[in-house]
Amino acid sequence: MNIIDGKLIAEQIKTEIATEVRKMIDNDINPPHLAAILVGEDGASQTYVASKEKSCKEVGFTSSIYRYPASTSEADLLKAVDFLNEDEEVDGFIVQLPLPKHISVDKIIERINPKKDVDGFHPINAGRMLAGLPSYLPATPFGIMQLIERCNIETEGKNCVVLGRSNIVGTPISILMSRNSKHANATVTICHSKTQNLKEITQKADILIAAIGKPNFVTSDMVKEGAVIIDVGIHRTPSADTKSGFKLCGDVDFLNVSKKASYITPVPGGVGLMTIVALLQNTLKAAKKEIYQ
Repeated sequence: MNIIDGKLIAEQIKTEIATEVRKMIDNDINPPHLAAILVGEDGASQTYVASKEKSCKEVGFTSSIYRYPASTSEADLLKAVDFLNEDEEVDGFIVQLPLPKHISVDKIIERINPKKDVDGFHPINAGRMLAGLPSYLPATPFGIMQLIERCNIETEGKNCVVLGRSNIVGTPISILMSRNSKHANATVTICHSKTQNLKEITQKADILIAAIGKPNFVTSDMVKEGAVIIDVGIHRTPSADTKSGFKLCGDVDFLNVSKKASYITPVPGGVGLMTIVALLQNTLKAAKKEIYQ
């Protein structure tokens, strides 16, 4: 069993990004500028944005955070998006999800300039990805693909099962894994809450990507010997063994599933760290105008 070390790979990519940024500065080009809009006091969102800000500093990016109370109206948030769309100093920005229930996520995402949509959620970027055109890839699927590539995991002709069909992870990763490219070319099955005989399907998976949002959902009897396990989930569960009273776990029962896996991502220390790095890579592409001229 091999642990897929997301922390190590993320640091390698950050070093590569930092080198690019230094070259830009040496050539009197402004470093990439990544901004984030944060609405409300959601703890996980605040942690993610803080990690993004820290990572920006590590690679030499400029970082800005625009904070708004949960009571902010949809109209005012749209104005904030318009402001960043028009700010020539900002290369890319994200609107951190989830948003308060009175705000339409779709309206906000559709308002973002696709050229600055470094989260890769805008319908134009989603459509370009589907068509195989240059686009900003959603950060988590982008990060997963890089883990697979940098660990040189064989994917061609393999059975890949994706648990979850969200627009953020499940659906885009299924598209990327089925692409006609070196580190893809897999035969992909998407499973969800209405899938019948789920265990029979997962037991045939050479590569299992769990993004179903349920702690420890994938058990050892659902996995075949030698499978590659990519765990996208992250959950806080009660624990008497820690000072905080909780521990982090994923969608996969790591302790038991790892005994059967050939490769597996830990939680924490796996996919989550790659999500922020992928966001940085998209922002670097935006600054260099590699996707849209």
